[in-house]
Amino acid sequence: MKLGIITSHNADGIKYVRDLGLGFAEMDVNAENIDYLFAEEAGIAAAMKEHNVSLSAVGRWGIAKIADDGSIIESEQKKEFTLIDFCRRNGCPVYMLTMNYVNSISYFSNLKSSMSYLEALINYAGDDVKVCVVNCHWNNYITGPKEWSIFLGHLPKLGIKFDSSHSINGGGDYRAEAADWGDRFYHVHLKGTINIGGRHIDDPPAGLDMTNWPELISILRAKKYSGVLSLEPHSAVWQGEIGDKGVRYSIDYFKKLLFEV
Repeated sequence: MKLGIITSHNADGIKYVRDLGLGFAEMDVNAENIDYLFAEEAGIAAAMKEHNVSLSAVGRWGIAKIADDGSIIESEQKKEFTLIDFCRRNGCPVYMLTMNYVNSISYFSNLKSSMSYLEALINYAGDDVKVCVVNCHWNNYITGPKEWSIFLGHLPKLGIKFDSSHSINGGGDYRAEAADWGDRFYHVHLKGTINIGGRHIDDPPAGLDMTNWPELISILRAKKYSGVLSLEPHSAVWQGEIGDKGVRYSIDYFKKLLFEV
């Protein structure tokens, strides 16, 4: 397992990763217009070479891929093909996406439309880039074992980007999910969360929250997970100077769990 962090989509973002002493950058591209990323690409590639940083994953969250009538939104799929090309050109091994649920059609029709969409991305990516769904609930319904058994059962190349905080906040069992599905994890987020009495309190730095991280890391080892653990600072409280300290705390914490110090 290797440690990385989500960063901005430019050369400065790559330098930030190296300044933290990390070697892996994740970029999540959620804007409607993604042309800016390609304008920055040469600078990103040069910075990766200069700072010895690799792209671990590229993601796109929350944007609808399936229209109200169940048809594929081709303009969005084209953008995802383009992002897979970006991954391919820059040696990024993982592409991640959400899949929206359409209330105007049946559950079965949603499954068929989503399956068709994902299969097209997997075929386009070939053996160069691994495609995975995520367990974030933002305009996404492929978030847990029920849908994983359907989609991953039918699409043997499809994987999961796993974030234990989404499981906790959604009332799931992140330990059981990791134990049952960890061999299909292509990417893992490290995001802290705290819930008390059914109330969500905050998403503090990972290692300062309610997640049993030593246990989860041990489960991932048992499942032979060898990918990147990507830090996701997400708190509205931990901002500015205290936020920077929180990031560095998490880095030190996980380096100890990974026996890197």
